[in-house]
Amino acid sequence: MAPVFQVQGITFGYQRNKPPVLAGVTCHIPGRQVTALLGPNGAGKTTLLHLLLGLHRPWRGEILLRGKPLAAYGRAALSRHVGLVPQREHVPFAFRVREYLLLGRSPYLGWLAQPTAQDEARVDAALERASIAHLAGREVASLSGGEHQLVLVARALVQDAAVILFDEPTAHLDVGNKQRILRLMKALADEDRTVVFSTHDPQAAAEIADHILLLQAGHLHFAGAPSEALTAERLSALYATPLEVATLAGKTVVLPAA
Repeated sequence: MAPVFQVQGITFGYQRNKPPVLAGVTCHIPGRQVTALLGPNGAGKTTLLHLLLGLHRPWRGEILLRGKPLAAYGRAALSRHVGLVPQREHVPFAFRVREYLLLGRSPYLGWLAQPTAQDEARVDAALERASIAHLAGREVASLSGGEHQLVLVARALVQDAAVILFDEPTAHLDVGNKQRILRLMKALADEDRTVVFSTHDPQAAAEIADHILLLQAGHLHFAGAPSEALTAERLSALYATPLEVATLAGKTVVLPAA
């Protein structure tokens, strides 16, 4: 697949007088596939997602989106291309789920413009796609962790971006909700969207990723197919702990070494 993002030698940090969070990272994100940013806590995964979203600009290097510098996109134009599903989002007002999802249409609405029937139809479709139509009238603040995560996914669907970034989408979820989120992410890529997600869980990457970037301490250590990235040697080095990789019922399983 042609790359959607091309990351060219980027270095970035939050304070100039401290070491950068990412240093000299060069990689690409293929289109219409699932790419996992895999690594331990503090590897720079969320920072890379935020750079892809245009929330920060690299100190050095450049990011291209479909061959065009990310910095050349306006905020609204970029939001029509790329959406973000954060781990959790504080909602300061008593939004009900349907009202909250309509915020995803903001990149398409003019100043003070009201949502149209088409915008409402997008919300209906997203509620059904994420299987949360029964939550439409609930206040967002009252939702469980799994319900909240599905609502965040639905808002990204309402935004109608071709690229969706997920920040640790399965963190703090139980097994059932974890599988629901992973299946939905995979289905989105099967429907020709580009999915990029950060995770410290190699098992999540093994289940749905087509392409994997291994990040450690701000450096890219490997980029490639799951069969090449998810080896005992690479993962043990990445997490500084002995791990084993096995095949069970045709699926890759990552386990602590005996």
